[in-house]
Amino acid sequence: MSPDIKHFNPDVVLDDAVRVFWRQGMPATGIQALVSATGLSRSSLYATFGNKDGLYAAALGRYIEQHSTPAFAALSAAPTGLTAIEDFFTGLIGVRCSGPVAGWGCMVTNAHAGPESADPAIRELLDAHHQTLQSAMRSALHTAAGLGQLAASVDLDAAAAVLATLAYGVNLRSRAGAAADTLREAVAGALVPLRAHPAPAPTPQEVPPQ
Repeated sequence: MSPDIKHFNPDVVLDDAVRVFWRQGMPATGIQALVSATGLSRSSLYATFGNKDGLYAAALGRYIEQHSTPAFAALSAAPTGLTAIEDFFTGLIGVRCSGPVAGWGCMVTNAHAGPESADPAIRELLDAHHQTLQSAMRSALHTAAGLGQLAASVDLDAAAAVLATLAYGVNLRSRAGAAADTLREAVAGALVPLRAHPAPAPTPQEVPPQ
């Protein structure tokens, strides 16, 4: 009697696969590493996900669902404008530079930089992820404009595109070993031109001598 390959939780398998692909990258990950990480046989993995490419696509989707989507939703809905953007980058840098996944970068950004990005299924995931990130940045900027936090000259679409690109830069630089302080300084510098400048204090009028 052949074993039933469905006697496992696919979500748990994907969580295990995410960690391997995230840490090592898709090209450097062999099927044996996935077998070891998931505890499943090669035949069970292939029967469920088709091949390594299929497993990678499913794992990337799982990563986006668990890590990216909640962060983007929180940024988009936050009522604090530029503060929400600052908090987003603070959290991003914290995860990238400290804790159990420090130095792994972002699985999505890693995919952008790898040959797997040429796969149409992967490209679709990456493009959708980018649009969601940029839309979340624009929503936060729109809130900031309503709060009077932005300079009048700021183009919301252009600024959102720059901030989305900055997030990818943080991910890549952190994977290359950039220090958290260096990344925080870069983010702070990128936000300076967006900020509304406070009105200058009125010059006190001279009191004529008595």
